[in-house]
Amino acid sequence: MDKGTPLVEMRDISIAFGGIKAVDHVTVDLYPGEVVGLLGHNGAGKSTLIKCLSGAYRADSGQILINGQPVEIANPRDAREHNIETIYQTLALADNLTAAQNLFLGRELVNARGFLDESAMEAETRKIMGRLNPNFRKFNVPVSALSGGQRQSVAIARAVYFNAKILIMDEPTAALGPHETQMVAELIQELKTQGLGIFLIEHDIHSVMKLCDRASVMKNGQLVGTVKVDEVTDEDILGMIILGKKPAKAA
Repeated sequence: MDKGTPLVEMRDISIAFGGIKAVDHVTVDLYPGEVVGLLGHNGAGKSTLIKCLSGAYRADSGQILINGQPVEIANPRDAREHNIETIYQTLALADNLTAAQNLFLGRELVNARGFLDESAMEAETRKIMGRLNPNFRKFNVPVSALSGGQRQSVAIARAVYFNAKILIMDEPTAALGPHETQMVAELIQELKTQGLGIFLIEHDIHSVMKLCDRASVMKNGQLVGTVKVDEVTDEDILGMIILGKKPAKAA
């Protein structure tokens, strides 16, 4: 089946620090409405690879294509211009502000007289939250009072509101309990139906099996391989991470 043009292609990406290749000729891609998990031990190169897409690092060689077009991503602003948003584990939310104030932080709405338009910002926040997380009710409290899953939904809402098409999520369920993890899984499902593509940096194989369509495994800066999650087992992926070899049926 032809899936059309990938949202993102990272082709033959290499980056070295002090002569050590952190990422060595790696190629991965991502399609609309798809979640691709990036796995590997600490130091495998997955975070470094994805930082080339988010604009935190510049690759030494290789090419990034967005919707089939080569692009230059020299910094996070370039990434944003290509509708790439990153949700880090720390979430980068201002604890003392409400969901709406966080959503529009640095991009506040003002009225005709130049004053902050709090009601418009709250209305927009309610609208996007209604789409992503209809059970969200805590619009008038600082985000420090929210649960981990609710905070995650605020960070996701901010990215989606500002037209993210490509989302990078760094271990989104790492510090969450089962109920919260389920909530984030439902958010990810919703984003998929809206045609977003998501790169999920993960350590937890169970999360990958549950949330991802494909998994790309890295070891020592190289790509071990990319597999369809429904065609492999947990053990297959574990073997890729630890032994650095693709399962026979996916080779």
